Amino acid sequence: MPTEPDTGYDPTLGRKFIFVTGGVMSGLGKGITAASTGRLLANAGFDVTAVKVDPYLNVDAGTMNPYEHGEVYVLKDGGEVDLDLGNYERFLGIDMTSDHNVTTGKTYQSVIEAERAGDYLGKTVQIIPHVTDDIKRRIREAAEGTDVCIVEIGGTVGDIESMPFLESLRQFASEEDDEDLLFMHVTLVPDSMNGEQKTKPTQHSVKELRSIGLQPDILVGRNAERLEEGTKTKIARFCDVSTEAVFSNPDVDDIYKVPLMVEDEGLDEYVMERLGIADGALPKADRSQRWRELVTRERSGTVEIALVGKYGLEDAYMSIHEALKHAGIEQEVDVDVLWVDSEAMHDDHRDRLEAADGIIVPGGFGSRGTDGKIEAVRYARENDVPFLGLCLGFQMAVIEQARNVLGLEGAHSAEIDEETPHPVIDILPEQKEIDDMGGTMRLGAHETQIEADTLAEAIYEADSCTERHRHRYEVNPEYIDQLESENMVFSGTAGRRMEILELEDHPFFLGTQFHPEFRSRPDRASPPFVGFLEAILTRDESDTETPSEDEVTI
Repeated sequence: MPTEPDTGYDPTLGRKFIFVTGGVMSGLGKGITAASTGRLLANAGFDVTAVKVDPYLNVDAGTMNPYEHGEVYVLKDGGEVDLDLGNYERFLGIDMTSDHNVTTGKTYQSVIEAERAGDYLGKTVQIIPHVTDDIKRRIREAAEGTDVCIVEIGGTVGDIESMPFLESLRQFASEEDDEDLLFMHVTLVPDSMNGEQKTKPTQHSVKELRSIGLQPDILVGRNAERLEEGTKTKIARFCDVSTEAVFSNPDVDDIYKVPLMVEDEGLDEYVMERLGIADGALPKADRSQRWRELVTRERSGTVEIALVGKYGLEDAYMSIHEALKHAGIEQEVDVDVLWVDSEAMHDDHRDRLEAADGIIVPGGFGSRGTDGKIEAVRYARENDVPFLGLCLGFQMAVIEQARNVLGLEGAHSAEIDEETPHPVIDILPEQKEIDDMGGTMRLGAHETQIEADTLAEAIYEADSCTERHRHRYEVNPEYIDQLESENMVFSGTAGRRMEILELEDHPFFLGTQFHPEFRSRPDRASPPFVGFLEAILTRDESDTETPSEDEVTI
């Protein structure tokens, strides 16, 4: 006979939880605040993980338009998730799984499937306890094996979509010991017309939170500047917390400096004391030195990169921006990204392309803007401009080679043009037998074998690499010999799949079918991005070398 599903609660496990909610408005940097708290705890020697709760009804982020929700971030197990999980991976230096992203769609799907299977023994299935029990189970399972789990609740307190999750947190508070969990609330503390920091929005947000049975232990105020002491005192008085529990999170010029900012405020010390783990922390002098050195490293010079895409929204290419930043840290240069609209390759956008030190063509789906991307590839190839093509950018480089070097008129991807006479990018024959479209997607971490004596081998310093994928179409095996007949080399393969391409006799021309940006970290920059910047800097140095007397002509 079926038994009712377990709630997942085991009071003997002793895990520590920090629940992070947001108030007043979305987009305040709640995720960065949560990730920064996790970074500080990791610096103190604790094993930290994170869970992102997304209240939308989608099961995952795979079908979401980047204009609405930013990039779709891909995890090692193939999970397509919210971009905030990318921030957690980058800040915490960990690899997460799909279990670390809880959505309303995932939860409801699970509960309905259990109901159809008769697991609830004929009981009426309701939000409480069935949905809330499933939410709590997912959070606790994701936290297993770690010291501290930070749980970010997406959206803003008061949103109807968030109510089942906030109710789950209320139940958590009654099931766990007080020292095993903390509630952190991030709110906006705006300036008035005369520059006064206003606390009323925070007061109303906390009132909304308390109305559903949750009392914040910590309040973090977002403002362009640090909160004044009088502001902190007023927030503490009206929100029923101590003044020591009110922290500033002012604007900074680099998100990786946020951990240092809130550390200066004493947030890490307060959190560890409240969770009862301060005695197990590393000495304060040994904690953030490496992180501080990393993010405050001196830079000499600036590199300008043209990012040629179709989504005029930085969040749509967040991991690429961050990977360039990480490579810049390693190469000790600042990186400015010049946005080039692939649908408007003329006027100032063409000027940006031609002014850039290097060109990146990123991934994407659909036909819009592909002609402009192909034009950008051609410009990089013909003018010896360092080039990095990622996923769709890799495929655009194959198409450009076929059209403009091999003379295969009309060559294209079968994904974009089903009638193309030369489908140099296509579904592999074995994939065409799969009826389910989702079954043809290549997602998650896969290994690539790297050819010896190639640019790829020099970049990775290895004969293989493991990177994350998100695509369906591949280089058509029927055209590989032709494509490689004129200066192009497929230097990375996975069986019949072409994974890395490069051009011989070019300063730097590399395309990857995978997305190396998803594994880039501030202290472990992605090899293709590091090699890309290194090639630019080497090229710049050679261009500025003073000629010898023998080379000077009059």
